[in-house]
Amino acid sequence: MKTVLSGIRSTGHLHLGNYFGALRNFTQLQHQAKCYFFIADLHSLTTHPKPDDFHSNVRIILSEYLASGLDPEKSTLFVQSSVPEVSELFVLLNMLTYKGELERTASFKDKVRQNPQNVNAGLLTYPVLMAADILIHRADWVPVGKDQEQHLEITRLLARRFNKVYDTNVFPEPEAYNFGGNLVKIPGLDGSGKMGKSEGNGIYLVDDQKTITKKVMRALTDSGPTAPGSPMSPEITNLFTLLSVVSEPQTVAYFKDQYNNCTIRYGDLKKQLAADICKQTLPIKERIEEIYHDNAYLKFVIEKGTAEARASAQTTMTLVREAVGFKAF
Repeated sequence: MKTVLSGIRSTGHLHLGNYFGALRNFTQLQHQAKCYFFIADLHSLTTHPKPDDFHSNVRIILSEYLASGLDPEKSTLFVQSSVPEVSELFVLLNMLTYKGELERTASFKDKVRQNPQNVNAGLLTYPVLMAADILIHRADWVPVGKDQEQHLEITRLLARRFNKVYDTNVFPEPEAYNFGGNLVKIPGLDGSGKMGKSEGNGIYLVDDQKTITKKVMRALTDSGPTAPGSPMSPEITNLFTLLSVVSEPQTVAYFKDQYNNCTIRYGDLKKQLAADICKQTLPIKERIEEIYHDNAYLKFVIEKGTAEARASAQTTMTLVREAVGFKAF
């Protein structure tokens, strides 16, 4: 059975891009592979979250994972910082990683441009910690987006380098997994393409009906088609992409016909889109709130997941320490 690993930072909330892009696929994949899902609270420290918010953020993400359909009886769910072996492997992999390799990563360059006042070492070594997350469970598959492909290549490089330096075969080279080509890219509401937390253009699973409607009604549009069959602008393409994900096929066809014959009213399109998003997400929101306040259930999930994750990590680290040459007196 293949091993799959995926994580998400413990800042913000899960949005439609997370849910339709991967989580729905994970609920199926967890029945076919050994899946590890973790909350990357160590990664989130690069943004210096407030201590008072730290645990709440982890709790929210865990609740959203579970409400979206991840089953602790089928998958391993855990918090990154609860598996200290990850940090130990992170230190060892840093010794095999070169400064120039990390400075050339696109994500590091972007962070430096976006926030030059917070260029901390954690941002530079972010790909190494990600490699530790993956290699600690010797994952075969890692679902990654385009923006993470370079990080996965660094993980593969470090796996090869460790095996070569220490003349071992501890680590497999993980492969990117795209759910058989069925991964959906969910656009943002600002016409920029990808929906994301850092872009501030997302609809979140915890949003209520009023918030969702307000966000959708503010989505960027254009002045409308100028002739039958006019090509769609990026902004309108984004709206139709969202509509195709959450609405019935006949609804999508109806608005496409209206666009093609130049009778479309974007306000009507947005109202329909908002209503159909609410049909999909409001039941999840209700479940999130229920799970978030169920202390006993969350404690069970984390204790079970931590035990499973640590058992896997300790097995790996026994092999790693032996390969490096650590021995007890």
